[in-house]
Amino acid sequence: MAPPIQVVRLVNSHGEPRRRKTAGFNEYIPSTSAPNVHERVKFTSEPQGMSATLRNIVRPQRLEQMTVSSESLSGGIGSSSIQQDNYHMAMEEDTFTDEELGPQNKRRRAAGDNPLLSWIDHRDMFLHEMLRHAGRGDNITSYVCCACSTGQAIFRCKDCFGSTIYCQGCIVSAHSRSPIHRVEKWSGSFFQTVTLKDLGLRVQLGHKIGQSCILPSKAFNDDFVLIDTHGIHPIGIDFCGCEMAQSHATQLLRAGWFPATTSDPRTAATFRVLRQYHILSFESKVSAYEFYHSLVRLTDNTGLLKRKDRYEAFMRMIREWRNLQMLKRAGRGHDPCGLNATQQGQCAVLCPACPQPGKNVPDGWHDVPIAKRWLYGQFIAIDANFRLKRRLVSKDAVDPSLSPGWAYFVDNTTYQSHLINHGKDIQEKSTCASHNAVNMAETKASHGLAATGLGTVDCAHHNMKLPNGVGDLQKGERYINMDFLFFLAMRHRSVGVLNISYDIACQWSKNLWTRMASFPDEYQLDHISNNIRFFVPKFHLPAHIAKCQTMFSFNWSRWVGRTDGEAPERGWSNINPVASSTKEMGPGSRQDTLDDHFGDWNWKKVVNLGASLLRKMNEATQEKLAFEAAFEELDNAITSEHRTGWQEEVNKWECNPNDTSVPNPFEAKTIPITQANARLKLAQLEARDLEKGVDVSLHPDISPGILIASGMDLEEEQRRVMRFVKGMGNHVTDTQKSNLQRQRNTLQRKIEAWRKTQALYMPVVPGMLSTVTSSSPSVLENPEGTKLWLPSAIGDRPCHDRLRVNEWELCLAQAHDALEELRQCLRIRSSLLTYKKEWVRGQGANTRAQNTLERIMARQAACTGRYHAAWDALDALAQRVGKIGWQQTLRQLEDDDIRPLVDPYVLPGQGRRKLTWIWTMSGVDTDGDGTDEDGVRVEWCKARARAMRWSEEVELLHEEMSRVIQFFQWQVDWWEEQRYLRSDQVPEVLEGLAAYAAKQASIRRAFEVHFRKLWAPYLSTDIVPLIAASSSLPFPDEVTDLPDLSAPLSPNI
Repeated sequence: MAPPIQVVRLVNSHGEPRRRKTAGFNEYIPSTSAPNVHERVKFTSEPQGMSATLRNIVRPQRLEQMTVSSESLSGGIGSSSIQQDNYHMAMEEDTFTDEELGPQNKRRRAAGDNPLLSWIDHRDMFLHEMLRHAGRGDNITSYVCCACSTGQAIFRCKDCFGSTIYCQGCIVSAHSRSPIHRVEKWSGSFFQTVTLKDLGLRVQLGHKIGQSCILPSKAFNDDFVLIDTHGIHPIGIDFCGCEMAQSHATQLLRAGWFPATTSDPRTAATFRVLRQYHILSFESKVSAYEFYHSLVRLTDNTGLLKRKDRYEAFMRMIREWRNLQMLKRAGRGHDPCGLNATQQGQCAVLCPACPQPGKNVPDGWHDVPIAKRWLYGQFIAIDANFRLKRRLVSKDAVDPSLSPGWAYFVDNTTYQSHLINHGKDIQEKSTCASHNAVNMAETKASHGLAATGLGTVDCAHHNMKLPNGVGDLQKGERYINMDFLFFLAMRHRSVGVLNISYDIACQWSKNLWTRMASFPDEYQLDHISNNIRFFVPKFHLPAHIAKCQTMFSFNWSRWVGRTDGEAPERGWSNINPVASSTKEMGPGSRQDTLDDHFGDWNWKKVVNLGASLLRKMNEATQEKLAFEAAFEELDNAITSEHRTGWQEEVNKWECNPNDTSVPNPFEAKTIPITQANARLKLAQLEARDLEKGVDVSLHPDISPGILIASGMDLEEEQRRVMRFVKGMGNHVTDTQKSNLQRQRNTLQRKIEAWRKTQALYMPVVPGMLSTVTSSSPSVLENPEGTKLWLPSAIGDRPCHDRLRVNEWELCLAQAHDALEELRQCLRIRSSLLTYKKEWVRGQGANTRAQNTLERIMARQAACTGRYHAAWDALDALAQRVGKIGWQQTLRQLEDDDIRPLVDPYVLPGQGRRKLTWIWTMSGVDTDGDGTDEDGVRVEWCKARARAMRWSEEVELLHEEMSRVIQFFQWQVDWWEEQRYLRSDQVPEVLEGLAAYAAKQASIRRAFEVHFRKLWAPYLSTDIVPLIAASSSLPFPDEVTDLPDLSAPLSPNI
């Protein structure tokens, strides 16, 4: 017997063999170089007739070894069970490129690898087969009906399976159950479209199929049209006229046809075409106009068939269908009190993961310790959208909403009353730089518009619209609008801990509680006993001033997890495409349409909660370990004295987030380096020298420090004149020439005056000037090109050390000044680009915005030039003044370094990208003045906060998973209760009510079972050991393949 060899068996994460459908393995070739890890298997794919040799590289933790004899392998594919149980290689798990396999093992490409190219060879066949359907096909020799064997076979149905040709009587009889199929008649040379009504088919309503009514009643003028998925059909319809007959509308509804009117209907739409458009409008945002006219073209694509337009009737049916679907899914048909008892916000789809008292949180949640109470807090996000405008067409009296305040929109009557009563209140201006949403609220263009946009209140953690959290904006993003939406949305929620995200929260929150006093008592919040905090979304935060970036940051505040507050922004991409349709609608139509879209958005979020929460938890468990390790490394590097002091400081700030008197540990306490500060420092040094009797000044009015500072000012003025020359263009006007000459004359006089003092302190310069003048006499014609010969430019020539030190200090400050101004320019530019991208429309507005951006870019270029000049001077002086290590803080500025902190044109994920050094530098030197310690303190606080946020995220996600399960359990019980609430209907309706409630309960029960399976590793009561072992958790492979029915993945901010 041959010696045994090692065989690699691939298993999945559960220890079970991974399987792949293959035709079989012809030969097993053991590898001698690396057994148990690299095995080569030659296999043949019988369907394609090709063979290849693969090197299967397997992860060590997925190996399971077993010993077999070589004889058991030599028997071929049918000789052993090995080929069934041990040779189902998981090619889909370990897939390799041609480069990994090596050139000798490349699989030769087959024709089937590119089906399109293969199809080209068969194109003629496809075309001929399609043209074959234009004729009679297999029935070309059949002239007698195959059903009755007597009639002339000249009719066929386009929608029935097969292309059999019948006589007129047989095809009408065959379609008594399919009255809306499309029929064609053979004219002798081609098929013509005819209708079943023309052929004599009558549809009897109110009776079973095949039965006739003794008193049939035709539609008005026998002109009845039915809209279906493949066209618009005239129907010969007979209503039942018996004594016990139902209304015409009821008879149509029982046939599955939705009538356009309740009295004497002449138009209807099938339930399936309404359902199809309903779903299609959510996914593709197709308008009713486009959908209806696509049906018109399906019916007749030539335009020769003139029929009465039923577009308005279709619009009306769609609106009524939307409303009924919303009411049905909210269980309003099961309420014995009827539809009029519907409460505000009752038809909204609730978020199962958010705390819903009485549904998914324990009864005593108010009494849990404060360290755990935040888990039951509400996370909401407020925002406005100025794409969703509405023109000044129609009015509420003519076009009222069918669901006034029942879902996401506020009740318009109450809303308008509030606006009328408080519309003249003066809104305070914003004090936050680079943020114009508040200051420009009154300037929003509103001519010809009934609504300039939409304000919304969302669930910030799961991106779902809140009940009664949506309302129209009449003139920009005013507090009077947003306050009403906020307080009305909060009226439905039990608030103990509330975290509010708003891109202007720093201004909006200032007098919020004062403004709340003007609202009714039922709208007001107890902000004193409840923990309410305000935040600015992470993407918007860099546009705010430095103080706001620490006070309102999600990153540095405890008990918020990894919430980013950008939920509304992600939803706008889904709803914005309908703006072109809703802009022309009346108030009620627009509100009902948007309510329907928001409901679908929420439902897709519910369906996708299983996959989305699992993805977040998988990421959070890994990131928690990584960031805790990073913080531990930094924490071990500091002294225990610093650690204790910093810990007390950050704890005090976290316990008093709304107390501005408590120092913010995330703010640097050192004074930034500026040119003004450097000049003051030099003046103070000279003052101390004078007190000691030391005077190095050679001029009664100009000290060495003033000389260098004045020279640097002249250099900046030279650069300004150069920019002016560069910006004049090719065609210079006389006015430009005059301005340029005036600036040059002024600059020349300043340089000449400064030269006289420079000669006192730097005697070597006049000789250098004489040399330069004699060799290049034209240099003096352009003063902006005159070299000033500051100490950094004269090299090793004689110069007093005080002058070099003075220039070093001033250049160091100039570099920091230039960087700070550069960062500010980048912030403003990023903010303007975002504003322009989202809101600016029209040629004039875009031109003005572009001009503003060009001015910012010019300022940015000036800052860059000033920094380059300062850095070159520092580089030349460093060795002579004994400065080392300065380049670790101030690096050479490259073009790639000049990037904004938040770039609106960078794809999602920029919150985790590596920042350029201009955003991460501490901005201080190492002169022992304590600034280094302050920088380390801030970085320690931030590293601690990052680790804590990921730890909180794991804890919060675990709680949300539990809440989702409990919410579905509550919904199951609720729907079961609805089954038999009503007894005032006929048995048929009662059975339908019970069946629908049972189906809804079954769906929620299926959600619960499915989500439990997905989250099984995390639903344990003890989450800590699971986190430590998360790298080897046995997740089913199909988890990552779950469909995302909502939107693209959110940016990692």
